[in-house]
Amino acid sequence: MTRDYWNHNTAYHPWLVDIAARLRGDVLDVGCGDGLLLQRLAPVSRSVTGIEPDPTTITRAEQRLAGTATLIRTTFDDYDPGGQRFDLITFVASLHHMDLRAALTKARSMLRPTGEIAVVGLAANNSVRDWLWAGACLPVVRIASRLHGETRDIGVPVAEPTLGLDEIRREVAGVLPGSQIRRGLYYRFLLHWGAGWLDSTA
Repeated sequence: MTRDYWNHNTAYHPWLVDIAARLRGDVLDVGCGDGLLLQRLAPVSRSVTGIEPDPTTITRAEQRLAGTATLIRTTFDDYDPGGQRFDLITFVASLHHMDLRAALTKARSMLRPTGEIAVVGLAANNSVRDWLWAGACLPVVRIASRLHGETRDIGVPVAEPTLGLDEIRREVAGVLPGSQIRRGLYYRFLLHWGAGWLDSTA
């Protein structure tokens, strides 16, 4: 599948593109899937790199991007950037496949001094508040899915999240102090953090 499509992850691509357009730098997308986000980030970035461990999926990304991005078949755990540093590192529906604290710690170490991390993530419904929010979103989700012609299955490996949002907030606070985390529609949360924010709030 190399065409554009809409689902609960791509609904937040404009948010990520806006961040990248402000930074105009080097971007790493962790778990880039079939490369749709990289395709959208490339015009507003100096360079785009995607890592993806699944061989079939990264082949589709190569077909989509046709040399406009650097693609590496590897897990984030095994990825070695060498001396390269990034202005933006993104995770879209990929962070819950990894150890949260370890992944964010590694991502932070790979940023330039003014670099940022942006996550479109999945959280489990582990509290009454989680379930109430999911229920409140349901009517809007169904309407949006119908209006946009949602493509649910794009043929990439999936996993169910285990951490609830409260647990995620606690873990993230220890690694990315001052991060912004909010619930979004489509059963996603949005996390945004900038390395330079620490200096500005000190």
